[in-house]
Amino acid sequence: MNIDFSMVIPYLPILFKAAGMTIVITVLSQAIGTFIGFFLALGRMSRFAVLRGVVWTYVLIFRGTPMLLHLFFVYYAAPAFGLTLEPFPAAIVAMSLSTTAYNCEILRTGLQAVHRGQIEAAQAVGMTWPRILRTIVIPQALRVCIVPYMTNFISHTKGSSLASVITVPELMLSAQMIYSSTYRAIEILTAAGAIYLMLTSALTLVQLWLEKWLRFDERGLSQRRRRQLLLSAGGNG
Repeated sequence: MNIDFSMVIPYLPILFKAAGMTIVITVLSQAIGTFIGFFLALGRMSRFAVLRGVVWTYVLIFRGTPMLLHLFFVYYAAPAFGLTLEPFPAAIVAMSLSTTAYNCEILRTGLQAVHRGQIEAAQAVGMTWPRILRTIVIPQALRVCIVPYMTNFISHTKGSSLASVITVPELMLSAQMIYSSTYRAIEILTAAGAIYLMLTSALTLVQLWLEKWLRFDERGLSQRRRRQLLLSAGGNG
C-alpha cells in the first residue's frame, strides 16, 4: 500500500474552507440551543405541571432519537408539511433542536445546584429576580455545568459531520468528494480527522480556561463583582 500524505497539500485550502462551514453550523446551532435550552431549563423547574410536562416530553424525544433522524426529518419530511428549507438552514434547525434538549438538562442541573437559601437572602435585600439570576444563580451554575456543557459542545462539533447527508458543504462532505475523485481515502480522511482534532482541542482549551476563570474561591471577587452582590468594598471575598 502506497501512502503519500504530500498529495493532501493541494486540497488543504478546500478542507479548511469546509472546516469554516463546520464551525459556523456548530457555533450557530449551539448558541441557539443554549439560548432556548436555558429557558426550557427554567420551564423544567417551573411550578406549573403542564409546562414541566411539555418540556420533559421535548427533552425525552430529542435526547432519545439520533440527530441524523432530526436532519432527515427537517430536510426530507418537513416539506410534506409545507416547510421546505435549503441544506444550510435545515442543518441549523435540526442541530439546534437536538442540542437544545441536551443543553436544557445540563443547564437545569447547574441552576438547581445553587442553594435556595442564597436566592432567599438576595430577595430579602430587595434584589429583583433578573438580577438574582445574573449575579448569583448563573455564575454559580456555570461552575457546575461548564464541563458537561463543553463535553456536549465537543460532541456536537463532531456530530456536525452528519450534516453531510443533506449536502451541507462541511468538512466531512468535502473530504468524501475529494477522496472519491482521487481514490486516496486514507490520506484525505486522516487530514480531515486532524482538522476535527484541532477544532475539538481548541474547545478543550476553552473549557480549561473557563474552569480556571470560574474558580471564584481561589481568585477572590473583583470590586465590580462585590458591587453587584451588594457587598462593601472592604469586605472579605
